Amino acid sequence: MNAAEHVDVLIIGAGLSGIGAAAKLSTEHPDRSYLLLERRGASGGTWDLFRYPGVRSDSDMFTLGYRFKPWTDDKSLADGASILRYVRETAEEYGVDQRIRYGQHVLGADWDSDSKRWTVTVDTDQGQVAYTCNFLWSCSGYYDYDEGYTPQFPGRERFEGRIVHPQHWPADLDYAGKRVVVIGSGATAVTLVPSMLESGDSRAAGHVTMLQRSPTYILSVPRRDPLANTVRRVLGARRAYPVIRLKNIAQANTLYSVSQKRPKLVRAAIRKMTQKMLPEDYPVDVHFKPTYGPWDQRLCLVPNGDLFRVLREGTASVVTDTIETFTEKGILLSSGRCSRPTSS
Repeated sequence: MNAAEHVDVLIIGAGLSGIGAAAKLSTEHPDRSYLLLERRGASGGTWDLFRYPGVRSDSDMFTLGYRFKPWTDDKSLADGASILRYVRETAEEYGVDQRIRYGQHVLGADWDSDSKRWTVTVDTDQGQVAYTCNFLWSCSGYYDYDEGYTPQFPGRERFEGRIVHPQHWPADLDYAGKRVVVIGSGATAVTLVPSMLESGDSRAAGHVTMLQRSPTYILSVPRRDPLANTVRRVLGARRAYPVIRLKNIAQANTLYSVSQKRPKLVRAAIRKMTQKMLPEDYPVDVHFKPTYGPWDQRLCLVPNGDLFRVLREGTASVVTDTIETFTEKGILLSSGRCSRPTSS
């Protein structure tokens, strides 16, 4: 192994957090040297990794974005491609892109109290290398980039259709006209279901079923924040940004606080809004009544109620049940029902 290269600050990960950290470091401590180590061959982290239909933020970008670089897109819940452009623009604007080392798999880090330095061991295509630094900043996220979490479903090896993990979405996946089951009801599922049914898209699925073990709180929010866009027109992007950020953070904090103090009130309000967006006589309490209180787990946001729209149109459905086993042609549920997708 060659002699270790030394920098003041070593940042692990060149995603939204790592690039944001480096940009702030370059402006607030311009005299300090730094590098970013990125295991993959491209920057962007989550927003470069995930390529499934409709991938987007489930937090508003005025809050998730950088305080020092206003989010200027009019979409509050932004698509993945827009977020990736924003992250890479930031890296270029602050010179961070010149400090990223790609193909760097961090294997371990050791602290030495005498020298007050970290020694970081890294695997690369050319073999192992080492870096030393005074400050080690991990912005590596929480995903396993090699293999996303995959439950062990009985009988899945028998299924004759195609099973796809959203973290490894194939570019050539053809689901046009097919019956699809999306397993789960978290943020990824509620994004996938309406996106695979885009009106007028020749690639649209024939029908999509969201198969959930238990319901999730799902809240419809505007795709574009009308108040935020008005404030930006009046004040300009840079002066409006802290105002919009403060407003959105205050809204989120208030909703969380009320949810914890008055869960029955919030549960009733969400149920009422959900019922209005679903077909008449829809079994709301079967498919949209979680067993836990609001914000005991994170709420799922759907822009302009797109999930509820496809349920109203009949191109999507929700099934609340557990999986007994996969069969050759579908999924046998614990209730005895059988779902017959052509892919899952």
